[in-house]
Amino acid sequence: MQKVGLTGGIGSGKTFIASIFETLAVPVFYADSQAHRLMDQDEQLRTQIQELFGKDLYVNGTLKRDALARIVFHNPLRIKELNAIVHPAVHKAFEHWCHTQKQGNAPYVLEEAAILFESGAYQNMDKVVTIAAPESLRIERVQQRDAITKEQVAARMNNQWTEEQRNNQADFIIQNDGNQLLLPQIIAIDTKLRACYG
Repeated sequence: MQKVGLTGGIGSGKTFIASIFETLAVPVFYADSQAHRLMDQDEQLRTQIQELFGKDLYVNGTLKRDALARIVFHNPLRIKELNAIVHPAVHKAFEHWCHTQKQGNAPYVLEEAAILFESGAYQNMDKVVTIAAPESLRIERVQQRDAITKEQVAARMNNQWTEEQRNNQADFIIQNDGNQLLLPQIIAIDTKLRACYG
């Protein structure tokens, strides 16, 4: 089974676009959702987070994400420490998920991940699809979705690759600028991937 990464900057529409691939019978692993689950449920990961960032980050076994975000988002060293323990756990979960997938009609699976390039996870992919969208539109989307300030969105963006960096490394680019139709772009990529791996 071939592995295809789906990434893009914050607010680019990754989850929505991944859901469209799912309607085309492509199995999707949502790395960010899995990371959240693992930070709550994986005993080893919870212990590592508490050792690095403080025991008071968990209340009744649930991670206080806002408190952790305040610690790491403005500190590149701390975010690097967090990624160094979370990404191996997510990678292990993804590999396990791949082994348990019933292939069905799909010759490939998709891993949707915000920092696929930054984490090095793209090196485990056969192909990578990235989603491009104007920065102003992405900021607007995240502000509406998360009810946060423009400055908070910018802080998160600063921890990600630029759109140019992602576009230069990706095999396929989906334009999600609000002007171009998404479905024809997605179907074209799916058709090419099925032709490669079918």
